[in-house]
Amino acid sequence: MADKIKLKIIGLSYSQTQSGAYALILGEEKGKRRLPIIIGNFEAQAIAIELENMKSSRPLTHDVFKTFAKSFKIKVAEVIIYNLVEGIFYAKLICQQEGSEVLVEIDARTSDSIALAVRFKCPVFTYEFILSNAGIVLGDEPNLEIDDNIDIPDTDLEIDEITEYDEFSMMNEEDLNNRLNEAIENEDYEKATRIRDELNQRK
Repeated sequence: MADKIKLKIIGLSYSQTQSGAYALILGEEKGKRRLPIIIGNFEAQAIAIELENMKSSRPLTHDVFKTFAKSFKIKVAEVIIYNLVEGIFYAKLICQQEGSEVLVEIDARTSDSIALAVRFKCPVFTYEFILSNAGIVLGDEPNLEIDDNIDIPDTDLEIDEITEYDEFSMMNEEDLNNRLNEAIENEDYEKATRIRDELNQRK
């Protein structure tokens, strides 16, 4: 079995060319290579919420999975991105029940796997052939881009532009009303309209 390479989350950037898409940037823990993975809006939101220690008004699917697993004393021990075929990454969850040494592998989308990894606080790994084929090495370029204007952050973790629609949907009504008043005072009527629409949807 090939040696596993440990990854860490470097950043999450909004794609301005692919509607609703985000670039999740993973980097090898002991190296300079970065692994950009395009994910959907829901998965990006699920990852960002956990990384930013935010709470949604109702549990997201990944939160339900975690609660379900912990109720039966099951944990996700690690996530492995194990294959890359025609630009698609394949991942699996390595699960273990308390008191058992048996490891169970569950196939999962890479974006869902990362969303669960941040909730279970478990490590994420990949293999050399994947980093060799899909990884990029950051040099001195301050604004290295891939896939048309998807910025690759090269310093600390950045959560960039999870949309305000998503942000508002996670707020309670008191916070929304406060933000609405602030928007009106700042004459930001576009934002005020979006907040008002969110409040109207809840009535």
